Amino acid sequence: MENERGELVDLYIPRKCSATGRIIKPKDHASAQISIAKYNGRYTGENQTYALCGFVRAMGEADDSLNRLAQKDGFLKGVWSASR
Repeated sequence: MENERGELVDLYIPRKCSATGRIIKPKDHASAQISIAKYNGRYTGENQTYALCGFVRAMGEADDSLNRLAQKDGFLKGVWSASR
């Protein structure tokens, strides 16, 4: 598709699940997108956004996945530990 300035743009860009990397389809009504605010004592106006697909939520792994992602990005400390 082409916009008003003559640049080629995609008509639809699908989201990907932050936990699994799966593409979130338009009919996935169980998916959720959560934004966590970044701050250093004061709110900086920036957000970190996580998208979770319906598969992760149906398996009951959304809270564990969100904890893992938030700890990886530095929002949490010592909450999630993987045991292999």
